[in-house]
Amino acid sequence: MIGDNPHATLKLLGGRLCLDFVNTVDTQDTRIDEKLNAYADLVWWSLRVEMMDEPSAASLFAAADADPACAADVLSRARELRDALYRLFTAARPDAAADEADLAVLNRELASAMAHLRVRAEGGEFVWNLEEGTQLERVLWPVVRDAAELLVSGDLRRVGRCCGENCDWLYMDTSRNRSRRWCDMQSCGNRAKARRHYRRAKGGAG
Repeated sequence: MIGDNPHATLKLLGGRLCLDFVNTVDTQDTRIDEKLNAYADLVWWSLRVEMMDEPSAASLFAAADADPACAADVLSRARELRDALYRLFTAARPDAAADEADLAVLNRELASAMAHLRVRAEGGEFVWNLEEGTQLERVLWPVVRDAAELLVSGDLRRVGRCCGENCDWLYMDTSRNRSRRWCDMQSCGNRAKARRHYRRAKGGAG
């Protein structure tokens, strides 16, 4: 056992791995809640989204302890990638254009990830597989691959941004007419309803 995951209750509302990664920073209620404060947080998050098992996580914790400078660099790259993906996903609309610098960040990480992508046989089929190992950057490989696949797919048009006040979380809108407005009806949706109720009540007072 490697201990209790501090991100065990982190909400996963994006509907895709790369969107849940983008949502690792929370600006609800006018405060910034950063989930990636240390390299270890990347590993804990990977466990939360079931991107790796505990033995793999334990090996990365040990590798990070052995090379803290590299771990800090990967954390910095992860945050840079997260910010670039947010802008790429939200710019993918008719009235906006993708920034070449953000694409450069994505492609840099994609080149690293693809170098470790392999094909293997499984259950009578061939499947994609990312190399196992103790490379600290491997926590980014599944994320960047999923992000690239989303960007070039027709599903990109279904990426939505929460309409909640002070919330920028992204999600896949799988509703039939793309009518979803909130990352989570129980939080942002209910807060919006409460604010509307308060404004109506205040407007009718007196």
